[in-house]
Amino acid sequence: MEDKVKALVEDKIKDLGLFVSSVYYSTEEGVKSLNIELDSDDVIDVNKITTATKIINPIMDDNNLCDDIDVLDIHSKEKGDM
Repeated sequence: MEDKVKALVEDKIKDLGLFVSSVYYSTEEGVKSLNIELDSDDVIDVNKITTATKIINPIMDDNNLCDDIDVLDIHSKEKGDM
């Protein structure tokens, strides 16, 4: 799944200075999520995540990649202490 998501979205978000760091499934309290973790060489603020989400959501829907999940979680990679 990670390679497929990267192939579909990375060209679309590169102008934001973002790339896909990882893609993974998780389940919490019975809720299945597909997590797309984004990274950048720069700081990723909430506006970039919001813009990326607006780009990625329709791509995922158009390619039927959200059919078996309850939540699509698009977030930035944790950088740790700076």
